[in-house]
Amino acid sequence: MDQVSRNAARGHILVVDDDELFRESVSTNLIDAGYSTDAFADGSTAVDYLTRGPNGDMVADIVLLDWKMPGMTGIEVLQRLRTEKIDIPVIFLTVLSDQIFEEAGLLGGAVDFIEKSRSFSILLKRIELILSGYKAKQTVQSADNGQDAVKIGDIVLRYDSRRALWKNQNVGLTLTEFNIVAYLIEHSDRDVSYREIYDIVHGEGFMAGDGEIGYRTNVRAFIKRIRQKFRDLDMEFVQITNYPGFGYRWRNGSEQ
Repeated sequence: MDQVSRNAARGHILVVDDDELFRESVSTNLIDAGYSTDAFADGSTAVDYLTRGPNGDMVADIVLLDWKMPGMTGIEVLQRLRTEKIDIPVIFLTVLSDQIFEEAGLLGGAVDFIEKSRSFSILLKRIELILSGYKAKQTVQSADNGQDAVKIGDIVLRYDSRRALWKNQNVGLTLTEFNIVAYLIEHSDRDVSYREIYDIVHGEGFMAGDGEIGYRTNVRAFIKRIRQKFRDLDMEFVQITNYPGFGYRWRNGSEQ
């Protein structure tokens, strides 16, 4: 797709799936909905496109990624992107519904799972919510903070580069993980609910998982991954505490 058409679109979406008919169907529907697309039949080609984009620019707003593909699987593609510090939101397309696969994907840095049997209108709504929430949270947090960097105890939040330093070491958080940590710290005077944390990732009103509180599984997966990154640097890290049945809280040094 040419650059003019891409600039006029609502957003640019990559579709990565080895099923040609499904890939073409989703791409066509996205174009009809006002998005520009690029489609790839395998993970390695998509990774090459994303890591060697024009002038090193980010070349997609979101990636729709098939979970099970020959060669490089979906989770392997995601892991490669995160290793390369590419934080584009990733939605897995899958026919699997077992929770263990969803948790594995979320821990790897995905933002959602959507079964291929769902209608395109459901997929489109989730894309819209994720993109609007992803972009709005970045803008609001930067504006509200009004500073490039904030130091609280042993942590430094660099809002200009979205990096978190723990005891002068880079924690290596993704953009979404940084936003979660920053929100917890900005509201460290109270417990932050599962719902609030989930909205940081998906946008207000978005639901996933089984039942009315299914989103808690998604939040736990994110928090587990964040904690592990801090503990990889400091085994005594205990700042993120759980309020069972409600959510999480950031404990400042004076509270320990």
